[in-house]
Amino acid sequence: MFRAGGTPLLDWRENLEFDGRGMLWVSHITQHRVEGYAPDGTLRTSFPVNGPGGIRRGPDGMMYVNFGVNPLTSWFSGGGIIRFDPTAAATPKPVKVVDGVSGINGLAIDADGNFYLGRELATSVLKIRPDGTTDEKWTQAANIFGTNGLQIIGDQLYASVITHPASPVVRIPLNDPAHHTTVTHLSPNPLDIKLLDDLTAFDGNLLVTSFRDGELIQVDPATGHSCVLATGLRMPTSVRVARGFGEHSAQHALFVSEASGRIMKVTVPRHGTG
Repeated sequence: MFRAGGTPLLDWRENLEFDGRGMLWVSHITQHRVEGYAPDGTLRTSFPVNGPGGIRRGPDGMMYVNFGVNPLTSWFSGGGIIRFDPTAAATPKPVKVVDGVSGINGLAIDADGNFYLGRELATSVLKIRPDGTTDEKWTQAANIFGTNGLQIIGDQLYASVITHPASPVVRIPLNDPAHHTTVTHLSPNPLDIKLLDDLTAFDGNLLVTSFRDGELIQVDPATGHSCVLATGLRMPTSVRVARGFGEHSAQHALFVSEASGRIMKVTVPRHGTG
């Protein structure tokens, strides 16, 4: 346990990301703030953000956070994206870069600074250009309902689908979104929906969080083969690989946020992911 939780759901930590400079940034959705943690678990700073969700480091080194997210209703008006400088003084000052979108959750950013937003109750992944305008053609082509977590690997965008009873993980070519395909179904039994949340890349595989089952599931993006990497989590919401975070190794250390409020560290042996 990296950080203890409080009352489940009321102490909901929704997402997390490393800035590569020694800080872990966490979206605390129910307390409407973004928190910054040092490698020893000390809370170094926090600042207010209305309903923070997906949080990612951009290609410019800045941190970007979805706001206006509400997982208890899956819809919240007045959402968008803010940016902050992780190297700023004690309290970063967020700047709004996208406004006027709703129903968003997961976030990914490509090398050109385009934003991709998962939407749990919409029939598409939303693409927004760096200037804040929506790429309507791309968005309409990426017509997958109920996406949550997003992860870019090379020229492919991977998405977890939270609303579908088969719990699919989907691959979307960034340059040809209409030709999206399903990598795997993680719930062959429709009564066993896993409520897939965020996902990340690790050691050539995808790692997907199952909110309902408390699992961290490994998926081979080439074959769709999957296995459970870790169990016993409490409503996991996001997973990220440690980057530039003190003695926590990027080859072994995974960090998981939970709706229980906890932040957990999962240590994986070097060859223990196969």
